[in-house]
Amino acid sequence: MKPVQNVLIVGGGTAGWLTAAFMARTLGSGSGSGVHITVVESSEIGIIGVGEGTFPSIRGTLAAIGIDEARFIRECNATFKQGIQFVDWVRAPGTPGSNHYFHPFSLPSQRAGGPDLLPYWLLGADENGAAFAQASTMQKRVADASHGPKRTGDGDYLGPLNYAYHFDAGRFATLLATHAKSLGVAHKVATVDTVELAEDGAISGVVTRECGTLTADLYIDCTGFQAALIGKALGSPFRSLNDVLFVDTALAMQVPYATADAAIPSYTISTAHAAGWTWDIGLQQRRGIGYVYSSRYTDDVRAEQVLRAYIGPASDALTPRKLKLNVGYRDMQWVKNCVAVGLSGGFLEPLESSGIGLIETAAYLVSYLFPRDGNMVPVAKLFNEMMRARYERIVDFVKMHYCLTQRTDSQFWIDNADTRTIPSTLQEKLAMWRCRPPHRLDFVVDLEMYPPSSWQYVLYGMEFNTDLGPSRAAYPRMDEARQEFAMIQKMGLRALADLPTHRALVSNLCARLA
Repeated sequence: MKPVQNVLIVGGGTAGWLTAAFMARTLGSGSGSGVHITVVESSEIGIIGVGEGTFPSIRGTLAAIGIDEARFIRECNATFKQGIQFVDWVRAPGTPGSNHYFHPFSLPSQRAGGPDLLPYWLLGADENGAAFAQASTMQKRVADASHGPKRTGDGDYLGPLNYAYHFDAGRFATLLATHAKSLGVAHKVATVDTVELAEDGAISGVVTRECGTLTADLYIDCTGFQAALIGKALGSPFRSLNDVLFVDTALAMQVPYATADAAIPSYTISTAHAAGWTWDIGLQQRRGIGYVYSSRYTDDVRAEQVLRAYIGPASDALTPRKLKLNVGYRDMQWVKNCVAVGLSGGFLEPLESSGIGLIETAAYLVSYLFPRDGNMVPVAKLFNEMMRARYERIVDFVKMHYCLTQRTDSQFWIDNADTRTIPSTLQEKLAMWRCRPPHRLDFVVDLEMYPPSSWQYVLYGMEFNTDLGPSRAAYPRMDEARQEFAMIQKMGLRALADLPTHRALVSNLCARLA
Protein backbone atom coordinates (compact mmCIF):
# COMPACT_ATOMS: atom_id res chain seq x y z
CA MET A 1 0.00 0.00 0.00
CA LYS A 2 1.57 3.25 -1.16
CA PRO A 3 1.83 6.11 1.37
CA VAL A 4 0.02 9.33 0.47
CA GLN A 5 2.69 11.90 -0.33
CA ASN A 6 1.21 13.94 -3.19
CA VAL A 7 -2.14 15.69 -3.04
CA LEU A 8 -3.61 17.35 -6.12
CA ILE A 9 -6.47 19.79 -5.56
CA VAL A 10 -8.32 20.29 -8.83
CA GLY A 11 -10.01 23.69 -8.82
CA GLY A 12 -9.21 26.80 -6.83
CA GLY A 13 -11.74 29.26 -5.46
CA THR A 14 -12.70 29.22 -1.81
CA ALA A 15 -13.05 25.44 -1.65
CA GLY A 16 -9.69 24.66 -3.23
CA TRP A 17 -7.56 27.26 -1.52
CA LEU A 18 -9.18 26.95 1.91
CA THR A 19 -8.62 23.19 1.79
CA ALA A 20 -5.03 23.70 0.62
CA ALA A 21 -4.27 26.20 3.37
CA PHE A 22 -5.85 24.07 6.09
CA MET A 23 -4.03 20.93 4.96
CA ALA A 24 -0.72 22.79 4.64
CA ARG A 25 -1.08 24.22 8.11
CA THR A 26 -2.13 20.89 9.60
CA LEU A 27 0.04 18.43 7.66
CA GLY A 28 2.77 20.69 6.32
CA SER A 29 3.53 21.08 2.62
CA GLY A 30 6.70 21.15 0.61
CA SER A 31 10.16 19.78 1.28
CA GLY A 32 10.58 17.97 4.57
CA SER A 33 6.88 17.66 5.32
CA GLY A 34 6.26 14.35 3.62
CA VAL A 35 3.15 15.75 1.91
CA HIS A 36 3.24 17.84 -1.26
CA ILE A 37 0.06 19.80 -2.01
CA THR A 38 -0.62 21.28 -5.43
CA VAL A 39 -3.61 23.31 -6.61
CA VAL A 40 -4.36 23.22 -10.33
CA GLU A 41 -6.95 25.69 -11.51
CA SER A 42 -8.13 27.02 -14.84
CA SER A 43 -7.94 30.70 -15.66
CA GLU A 44 -11.27 30.33 -17.46
CA ILE A 45 -13.50 29.47 -14.50
CA GLY A 46 -14.95 32.25 -12.37
CA ILE A 47 -16.10 32.22 -8.75
CA ILE A 48 -19.76 31.90 -7.78
CA GLY A 49 -20.40 34.84 -5.49
CA VAL A 50 -23.38 33.72 -3.44
CA GLY A 51 -21.15 32.57 -0.60
CA GLU A 52 -20.55 35.98 0.92
CA GLY A 53 -22.10 35.13 4.29
CA THR A 54 -20.52 32.84 6.87
CA PHE A 55 -21.18 31.13 10.19
CA PRO A 56 -19.06 31.79 13.34
CA SER A 57 -16.97 28.66 12.72
CA ILE A 58 -15.06 30.67 10.10
CA ARG A 59 -13.23 32.53 12.87
CA GLY A 60 -11.69 29.31 14.18
CA THR A 61 -10.75 28.29 10.64
CA LEU A 62 -9.06 31.60 9.84
CA ALA A 63 -7.16 31.49 13.13
CA ALA A 64 -6.13 27.87 12.50
CA ILE A 65 -4.64 28.63 9.09
CA GLY A 66 -2.84 31.72 10.41
CA ILE A 67 -4.57 34.72 8.81
CA ASP A 68 -4.86 37.70 11.14
CA GLU A 69 -8.25 39.33 11.45
CA ALA A 70 -7.32 42.85 10.37
CA ARG A 71 -5.72 41.54 7.18
CA PHE A 72 -8.80 39.50 6.40
CA ILE A 73 -11.14 42.47 6.96
CA ARG A 74 -8.95 44.80 4.90
CA GLU A 75 -8.23 42.54 1.93
CA CYS A 76 -11.66 40.91 1.60
CA ASN A 77 -13.83 44.03 1.91
CA ALA A 78 -15.22 42.20 4.93
CA THR A 79 -17.70 43.27 7.59
CA PHE A 80 -19.09 41.63 10.69
CA LYS A 81 -22.17 39.42 10.78
CA GLN A 82 -23.97 39.03 14.10
CA GLY A 83 -26.86 36.98 12.79
CA ILE A 84 -29.72 36.98 10.31
CA GLN A 85 -32.91 39.02 10.29
CA PHE A 86 -35.84 37.16 8.70
CA VAL A 87 -38.52 39.43 7.27
CA ASP A 88 -41.98 38.20 6.17
CA TRP A 89 -41.11 34.55 6.76
CA VAL A 90 -43.80 33.92 9.38
CA ARG A 91 -46.70 35.72 7.68
CA ALA A 92 -47.40 37.57 4.44
CA PRO A 93 -46.73 41.32 4.23
CA GLY A 94 -49.60 43.37 5.63
CA THR A 95 -50.83 40.59 7.91
CA PRO A 96 -51.28 41.63 11.57
CA GLY A 97 -48.39 40.58 13.79
CA SER A 98 -44.62 41.00 13.84
CA ASN A 99 -43.06 41.02 10.37
CA HIS A 100 -39.58 39.84 11.37
CA TYR A 101 -37.47 37.84 13.80
CA PHE A 102 -33.74 37.62 14.49
CA HIS A 103 -31.36 34.66 14.59
CA PRO A 104 -28.38 35.92 16.66
CA PHE A 105 -25.08 34.07 16.91
CA SER A 106 -24.59 34.63 20.64
CA LEU A 107 -25.91 31.95 22.96
CA PRO A 108 -28.79 32.74 25.32
CA SER A 109 -27.45 34.45 28.43
CA GLN A 110 -27.19 32.31 31.54
CA ARG A 111 -25.37 33.39 34.67
CA ALA A 112 -23.47 30.76 36.65
CA GLY A 113 -25.99 28.69 38.55
CA GLY A 114 -28.89 30.55 36.96
CA PRO A 115 -31.91 28.94 35.35
CA ASP A 116 -32.08 27.89 31.69
CA LEU A 117 -34.11 30.79 30.32
CA LEU A 118 -35.94 29.14 27.43
CA PRO A 119 -38.60 27.24 29.40
CA TYR A 120 -39.22 30.30 31.54
CA TRP A 121 -39.60 32.43 28.43
CA LEU A 122 -42.16 29.92 27.17
CA LEU A 123 -43.97 30.28 30.49
CA GLY A 124 -44.07 34.07 30.16
CA ALA A 125 -41.28 35.15 32.53
CA ASP A 126 -40.13 37.91 30.18
CA GLU A 127 -42.47 40.68 31.16
CA ASN A 128 -41.72 42.67 28.00
CA GLY A 129 -43.19 39.94 25.83
CA ALA A 130 -40.15 40.07 23.51
CA ALA A 131 -39.18 37.34 21.05
CA PHE A 132 -36.87 34.73 22.55
CA ALA A 133 -33.76 36.01 20.73
CA GLN A 134 -34.38 39.54 21.95
CA ALA A 135 -35.27 38.50 25.48
CA SER A 136 -32.35 36.14 26.03
CA THR A 137 -29.44 38.03 24.41
CA MET A 138 -28.39 41.63 23.93
CA GLN A 139 -27.21 40.99 20.37
CA LYS A 140 -30.35 42.14 18.57
CA ARG A 141 -30.27 45.45 20.42
CA VAL A 142 -26.61 45.94 19.49
CA ALA A 143 -27.14 44.94 15.85
CA ASP A 144 -30.27 47.06 15.43
CA ALA A 145 -28.25 50.09 16.58
CA SER A 146 -25.58 49.35 13.90
CA HIS A 147 -22.90 48.64 16.48
CA GLY A 148 -20.22 45.98 16.09
CA PRO A 149 -19.82 42.76 18.12
CA LYS A 150 -16.39 43.63 19.54
CA ARG A 151 -14.24 46.53 20.71
CA THR A 152 -11.26 47.84 18.79
CA GLY A 153 -8.92 46.61 21.53
CA ASP A 154 -10.21 43.04 21.55
CA GLY A 155 -7.83 40.38 20.22
CA ASP A 156 -8.12 38.63 16.88
CA TYR A 157 -11.34 36.66 16.55
CA LEU A 158 -12.39 37.59 20.10
CA GLY A 159 -15.21 39.79 21.38
CA PRO A 160 -18.07 39.94 23.86
CA LEU A 161 -20.59 38.86 21.22
CA ASN A 162 -20.39 35.90 18.85
CA TYR A 163 -19.99 36.79 15.18
CA ALA A 164 -19.12 35.71 11.65
CA TYR A 165 -18.47 37.83 8.54
CA HIS A 166 -19.74 39.05 5.21
CA PHE A 167 -17.04 39.32 2.55
CA ASP A 168 -16.25 39.52 -1.14
CA ALA A 169 -15.91 35.89 -2.30
CA GLY A 170 -13.43 36.72 -5.06
CA ARG A 171 -11.14 38.65 -2.75
CA PHE A 172 -11.36 35.90 -0.16
CA ALA A 173 -10.21 33.28 -2.67
CA THR A 174 -7.30 35.53 -3.65
CA LEU A 175 -6.24 35.97 -0.01
CA LEU A 176 -6.48 32.23 0.61
CA ALA A 177 -4.38 31.52 -2.48
CA THR A 178 -1.65 33.97 -1.44
CA HIS A 179 -1.60 32.56 2.07
CA ALA A 180 -1.64 28.91 1.01
CA LYS A 181 1.30 29.48 -1.32
CA SER A 182 3.20 31.09 1.56
CA LEU A 183 2.66 27.81 3.45
CA GLY A 184 4.32 25.81 0.69
CA VAL A 185 1.37 24.90 -1.53
CA ALA A 186 2.32 24.65 -5.21
CA HIS A 187 0.16 26.25 -7.91
CA LYS A 188 -0.40 25.38 -11.54
CA VAL A 189 -2.66 27.33 -13.90
CA ALA A 190 -4.05 24.71 -16.27
CA THR A 191 -7.38 23.45 -17.58
CA VAL A 192 -8.24 19.82 -16.89
CA ASP A 193 -9.71 18.25 -20.03
CA THR A 194 -9.98 14.61 -19.06
CA VAL A 195 -9.60 12.34 -16.04
CA GLU A 196 -7.82 9.01 -16.45
CA LEU A 197 -8.79 5.96 -14.42
CA ALA A 198 -6.69 2.97 -13.36
CA GLU A 199 -7.85 -0.64 -13.71
CA ASP A 200 -9.27 -0.63 -10.18
CA GLY A 201 -11.40 2.44 -10.97
CA ALA A 202 -9.28 4.91 -9.01
CA ILE A 203 -7.96 8.08 -10.63
CA SER A 204 -4.54 7.61 -12.21
CA GLY A 205 -4.10 11.16 -13.50
CA VAL A 206 -5.72 14.30 -14.87
CA VAL A 207 -4.86 15.48 -18.36
CA THR A 208 -4.45 19.24 -18.73
CA ARG A 209 -4.03 21.39 -21.82
CA GLU A 210 -1.05 23.33 -20.54
CA CYS A 211 0.85 20.92 -18.26
CA GLY A 212 0.13 17.47 -19.67
CA THR A 213 -0.83 14.70 -17.28
CA LEU A 214 -0.67 15.46 -13.54
CA THR A 215 -0.63 12.58 -11.06
CA ALA A 216 -1.09 12.32 -7.30
CA ASP A 217 -1.87 9.86 -4.52
CA LEU A 218 -5.00 11.75 -3.42
CA TYR A 219 -7.17 13.96 -5.63
CA ILE A 220 -9.48 16.60 -4.18
CA ASP A 221 -12.32 17.69 -6.45
CA CYS A 222 -13.04 21.41 -6.05
CA THR A 223 -14.48 21.87 -9.55
CA GLY A 224 -17.82 23.18 -8.29
CA PHE A 225 -21.13 22.03 -9.74
CA GLN A 226 -19.17 20.54 -12.66
CA ALA A 227 -17.89 17.78 -10.31
CA ALA A 228 -15.39 16.74 -12.97
CA LEU A 229 -13.71 14.05 -10.86
CA ILE A 230 -16.21 12.78 -8.29
CA GLY A 231 -19.23 13.00 -10.58
CA LYS A 232 -18.24 12.79 -14.23
CA ALA A 233 -15.23 10.48 -13.87
CA LEU A 234 -16.12 8.35 -10.84
CA GLY A 235 -19.89 8.46 -11.18
CA SER A 236 -20.78 9.15 -7.56
CA PRO A 237 -24.58 9.69 -7.65
CA PHE A 238 -26.06 13.09 -6.79
CA ARG A 239 -29.10 13.18 -4.51
CA SER A 240 -31.39 16.02 -5.56
CA LEU A 241 -33.38 17.71 -2.80
CA ASN A 242 -35.77 19.69 -4.96
CA ASP A 243 -38.71 17.85 -3.36
CA VAL A 244 -37.71 19.33 0.03
CA LEU A 245 -35.85 22.57 -0.75
CA PHE A 246 -37.52 24.20 -3.73
CA VAL A 247 -35.22 27.08 -4.71
CA ASP A 248 -33.00 26.43 -7.73
CA THR A 249 -32.10 29.82 -9.24
CA ALA A 250 -30.67 33.14 -8.07
CA LEU A 251 -30.38 36.63 -9.52
CA ALA A 252 -27.67 38.76 -7.90
CA MET A 253 -26.63 42.42 -8.01
CA GLN A 254 -23.90 44.51 -6.41
CA VAL A 255 -25.46 47.74 -5.17
CA PRO A 256 -23.31 50.72 -4.07
CA TYR A 257 -24.21 52.57 -0.88
CA ALA A 258 -26.00 55.89 -1.32
CA THR A 259 -23.27 57.62 0.74
CA ALA A 260 -19.73 56.62 1.69
CA ASP A 261 -20.51 56.78 5.41
CA ALA A 262 -23.79 54.87 5.30
CA ALA A 263 -24.39 52.57 8.27
CA ILE A 264 -23.50 48.94 7.56
CA PRO A 265 -25.97 46.37 8.91
CA SER A 266 -24.10 43.72 10.89
CA TYR A 267 -26.50 40.99 9.90
CA THR A 268 -27.87 39.41 6.75
CA ILE A 269 -31.38 40.56 5.89
CA SER A 270 -33.43 37.70 4.46
CA THR A 271 -36.82 38.80 3.13
CA ALA A 272 -39.38 36.24 2.01
CA HIS A 273 -41.27 36.71 -1.27
CA ALA A 274 -43.92 34.78 -3.16
CA ALA A 275 -41.53 32.21 -4.68
CA GLY A 276 -38.35 32.51 -2.58
CA TRP A 277 -36.37 35.09 -0.65
CA THR A 278 -33.86 37.91 -1.05
CA TRP A 279 -30.53 38.17 0.69
CA ASP A 280 -29.15 41.61 1.55
CA ILE A 281 -25.53 41.66 2.72
CA GLY A 282 -23.61 44.80 3.64
CA LEU A 283 -19.94 44.95 2.68
CA GLN A 284 -17.66 47.98 3.10
CA GLN A 285 -18.44 49.77 -0.18
CA ARG A 286 -21.50 47.93 -1.46
CA ARG A 287 -24.42 45.70 -0.69
CA GLY A 288 -24.67 42.23 -2.17
CA ILE A 289 -28.35 41.62 -2.92
CA GLY A 290 -29.94 38.66 -4.62
CA TYR A 291 -33.22 36.84 -5.08
CA VAL A 292 -33.19 33.07 -4.56
CA TYR A 293 -36.29 31.49 -6.06
CA SER A 294 -37.86 28.35 -7.44
CA SER A 295 -38.30 28.16 -11.21
CA ARG A 296 -41.29 25.88 -10.58
CA TYR A 297 -43.21 28.71 -8.95
CA THR A 298 -42.10 31.77 -10.91
CA ASP A 299 -40.16 32.76 -14.02
CA ASP A 300 -37.01 34.82 -14.55
CA VAL A 301 -38.90 37.92 -15.70
CA ARG A 302 -41.06 38.05 -12.59
CA ALA A 303 -38.05 37.21 -10.40
CA GLU A 304 -36.12 40.18 -11.77
CA GLN A 305 -39.12 42.42 -11.10
CA VAL A 306 -39.16 41.25 -7.48
CA LEU A 307 -35.43 41.90 -7.10
CA ARG A 308 -35.63 45.40 -8.61
CA ALA A 309 -38.65 46.27 -6.50
CA TYR A 310 -36.73 45.26 -3.38
CA ILE A 311 -33.64 47.31 -4.28
CA GLY A 312 -35.48 50.32 -5.65
CA PRO A 313 -34.09 52.98 -8.06
CA ALA A 314 -30.48 51.97 -7.26
CA SER A 315 -31.05 48.88 -9.43
CA ASP A 316 -31.99 50.83 -12.57
CA ALA A 317 -28.47 50.90 -14.03
CA LEU A 318 -27.55 47.39 -12.87
CA THR A 319 -27.78 44.06 -14.68
CA PRO A 320 -28.42 40.98 -12.55
CA ARG A 321 -26.20 37.93 -12.70
CA LYS A 322 -28.10 34.65 -12.98
CA LEU A 323 -26.96 31.58 -11.08
CA LYS A 324 -28.36 28.07 -11.37
CA LEU A 325 -28.33 26.23 -8.05
CA ASN A 326 -28.04 22.45 -7.97
CA VAL A 327 -29.51 21.78 -4.51
CA GLY A 328 -28.58 18.39 -3.08
CA TYR A 329 -25.50 16.33 -2.22
CA ARG A 330 -23.62 13.13 -2.91
CA ASP A 331 -23.91 10.31 -0.38
CA MET A 332 -20.40 9.22 -1.40
CA GLN A 333 -18.13 12.26 -1.38
CA TRP A 334 -14.96 10.22 -0.95
CA VAL A 335 -14.59 7.50 -3.60
CA LYS A 336 -11.35 5.53 -3.85
CA ASN A 337 -8.55 8.15 -4.06
CA CYS A 338 -10.80 11.16 -4.69
CA VAL A 339 -12.65 13.37 -2.22
CA ALA A 340 -15.10 16.15 -3.10
CA VAL A 341 -14.99 19.47 -1.25
CA GLY A 342 -17.42 22.33 -1.81
CA LEU A 343 -20.03 22.42 -4.57
CA SER A 344 -18.74 19.21 -6.15
CA GLY A 345 -19.92 17.41 -3.02
CA GLY A 346 -23.17 19.28 -2.51
CA PHE A 347 -24.98 22.56 -2.03
CA LEU A 348 -27.93 23.40 0.21
CA GLU A 349 -28.89 26.93 -0.93
CA PRO A 350 -27.45 30.09 0.67
CA LEU A 351 -29.93 30.32 3.57
CA GLU A 352 -28.01 30.17 6.88
CA SER A 353 -24.64 30.21 5.05
CA SER A 354 -24.01 26.47 5.07
CA GLY A 355 -21.85 26.50 1.92
CA ILE A 356 -18.58 27.77 3.34
CA GLY A 357 -19.27 25.95 6.61
CA LEU A 358 -19.39 22.65 4.73
CA ILE A 359 -16.08 23.48 3.04
CA GLU A 360 -14.58 24.10 6.47
CA THR A 361 -15.90 20.76 7.71
CA ALA A 362 -14.59 18.82 4.73
CA ALA A 363 -11.16 20.46 4.92
CA TYR A 364 -10.99 19.68 8.64
CA LEU A 365 -11.96 16.04 8.14
CA VAL A 366 -9.56 15.47 5.23
CA SER A 367 -6.72 16.97 7.26
CA TYR A 368 -7.28 15.15 10.52
CA LEU A 369 -8.37 11.82 9.02
CA PHE A 370 -5.57 11.99 6.45
CA PRO A 371 -4.58 8.46 5.33
CA ARG A 372 -0.80 8.83 5.37
CA ASP A 373 -0.31 5.07 4.98
CA GLY A 374 -2.47 4.99 1.85
CA ASN A 375 -5.30 2.92 3.38
CA MET A 376 -8.20 5.06 2.23
CA VAL A 377 -11.09 2.60 2.65
CA PRO A 378 -11.81 3.16 6.38
CA VAL A 379 -11.10 6.89 6.09
CA ALA A 380 -13.47 7.26 3.14
CA LYS A 381 -16.17 5.35 5.02
CA LEU A 382 -15.92 7.59 8.08
CA PHE A 383 -15.69 10.77 6.00
CA ASN A 384 -18.80 9.83 4.00
CA GLU A 385 -20.77 8.94 7.11
CA MET A 386 -19.92 12.21 8.85
CA MET A 387 -20.54 14.44 5.83
CA ARG A 388 -23.82 12.69 4.99
CA ALA A 389 -25.03 13.08 8.58
CA ARG A 390 -24.10 16.77 8.57
CA TYR A 391 -25.93 17.39 5.30
CA GLU A 392 -29.03 15.62 6.64
CA ARG A 393 -29.08 17.81 9.73
CA ILE A 394 -28.57 21.01 7.74
CA VAL A 395 -31.45 20.04 5.45
CA ASP A 396 -33.70 19.69 8.49
CA PHE A 397 -32.60 23.06 9.87
CA VAL A 398 -33.08 24.92 6.59
CA LYS A 399 -36.43 23.26 5.90
CA MET A 400 -37.65 24.29 9.36
CA HIS A 401 -37.49 27.94 8.25
CA TYR A 402 -39.93 27.18 5.45
CA CYS A 403 -42.30 24.58 6.82
CA LEU A 404 -43.37 26.51 9.93
CA THR A 405 -44.64 29.46 7.93
CA GLN A 406 -48.18 30.71 8.33
CA ARG A 407 -48.15 32.10 4.79
CA THR A 408 -50.81 30.88 2.40
CA ASP A 409 -50.53 33.69 -0.14
CA SER A 410 -48.68 31.60 -2.76
CA GLN A 411 -48.38 27.94 -3.72
CA PHE A 412 -44.67 28.06 -2.91
CA TRP A 413 -45.40 28.60 0.78
CA ILE A 414 -48.39 26.27 0.85
CA ASP A 415 -46.29 23.45 -0.57
CA ASN A 416 -43.41 24.18 1.81
CA ALA A 417 -45.74 23.58 4.76
CA ASP A 418 -47.10 20.35 3.23
CA THR A 419 -45.96 17.45 5.44
CA ARG A 420 -45.13 15.44 2.33
CA THR A 421 -42.20 17.84 1.70
CA ILE A 422 -40.88 17.70 5.29
CA PRO A 423 -38.22 15.06 6.10
CA SER A 424 -39.36 12.49 8.65
CA THR A 425 -36.38 13.37 10.86
CA LEU A 426 -37.59 16.96 11.11
CA GLN A 427 -41.18 15.89 11.68
CA GLU A 428 -40.02 13.76 14.61
CA LYS A 429 -38.11 16.67 16.15
CA LEU A 430 -41.10 19.00 15.84
CA ALA A 431 -43.39 16.37 17.38
CA MET A 432 -41.15 16.14 20.46
CA TRP A 433 -40.84 19.90 20.75
CA ARG A 434 -44.60 20.40 21.07
CA CYS A 435 -44.36 19.50 24.76
CA ARG A 436 -40.74 20.49 25.50
CA PRO A 437 -38.18 22.86 23.97
CA PRO A 438 -35.14 21.65 21.99
CA HIS A 439 -32.41 20.29 24.26
CA ARG A 440 -28.74 19.56 23.65
CA LEU A 441 -29.57 15.84 23.83
CA ASP A 442 -31.48 16.26 20.56
CA PHE A 443 -28.20 16.96 18.78
CA VAL A 444 -24.90 15.15 18.16
CA VAL A 445 -22.26 17.87 18.47
CA ASP A 446 -19.73 16.52 15.96
CA LEU A 447 -22.42 16.10 13.31
CA GLU A 448 -24.09 19.49 13.70
CA MET A 449 -23.30 22.76 11.99
CA TYR A 450 -25.81 24.72 14.06
CA PRO A 451 -25.89 24.68 17.88
CA PRO A 452 -29.13 24.02 19.81
CA SER A 453 -29.55 27.77 20.35
CA SER A 454 -29.85 28.35 16.59
CA TRP A 455 -32.64 25.81 16.38
CA GLN A 456 -34.34 27.51 19.32
CA TYR A 457 -34.05 31.01 17.86
CA VAL A 458 -35.52 29.96 14.52
CA LEU A 459 -38.15 27.63 15.97
CA TYR A 460 -39.62 30.30 18.20
CA GLY A 461 -38.91 33.10 15.76
CA MET A 462 -41.28 31.21 13.47
CA GLU A 463 -43.78 31.25 16.39
CA PHE A 464 -43.80 27.50 16.99
CA ASN A 465 -45.99 26.53 19.95
CA THR A 466 -44.47 24.47 22.77
CA ASP A 467 -46.96 23.82 25.56
CA LEU A 468 -45.22 23.66 28.93
CA GLY A 469 -48.46 24.08 30.88
CA PRO A 470 -48.60 20.47 32.08
CA SER A 471 -44.99 20.64 33.30
CA ARG A 472 -45.11 24.11 34.88
CA ALA A 473 -44.28 22.70 38.32
CA ALA A 474 -40.88 21.58 37.00
CA TYR A 475 -39.85 25.24 36.69
CA PRO A 476 -39.97 26.81 40.15
CA ARG A 477 -37.44 29.61 39.53
CA MET A 478 -39.76 32.07 37.82
CA ASP A 479 -38.67 35.07 39.92
CA GLU A 480 -35.00 34.44 39.14
CA ALA A 481 -35.80 34.16 35.44
CA ARG A 482 -37.71 37.47 35.48
CA GLN A 483 -34.71 39.17 37.08
CA GLU A 484 -32.39 37.62 34.51
CA PHE A 485 -34.49 38.84 31.58
CA ALA A 486 -34.54 42.35 33.07
CA MET A 487 -30.76 42.26 33.58
CA ILE A 488 -30.18 41.28 29.94
CA GLN A 489 -32.02 44.40 28.80
CA LYS A 490 -29.88 46.58 31.09
CA MET A 491 -26.71 44.92 29.81
CA GLY A 492 -27.81 45.69 26.27
CA LEU A 493 -27.90 49.40 27.06
CA ARG A 494 -24.41 49.22 28.55
CA ALA A 495 -23.14 47.35 25.51
CA LEU A 496 -24.25 50.18 23.22
CA ALA A 497 -22.04 52.55 25.19
CA ASP A 498 -19.11 50.13 25.14
CA LEU A 499 -19.16 48.86 21.56
CA PRO A 500 -18.21 51.02 18.54
CA THR A 501 -20.44 51.45 15.54
CA HIS A 502 -20.03 48.72 12.95
CA ARG A 503 -18.50 51.03 10.33
CA ALA A 504 -16.08 52.54 12.89
CA LEU A 505 -14.94 49.06 13.94
CA VAL A 506 -14.34 48.00 10.34
CA SER A 507 -12.51 51.25 9.55
CA ASN A 508 -10.27 50.81 12.58
CA LEU A 509 -9.27 47.31 11.53
CA CYS A 510 -8.67 48.37 7.92
CA ALA A 511 -6.38 51.18 9.09
CA ARG A 512 -4.07 48.88 11.02
CA LEU A 513 -0.64 48.37 9.52
CA ALA A 514 -0.13 45.14 7.63
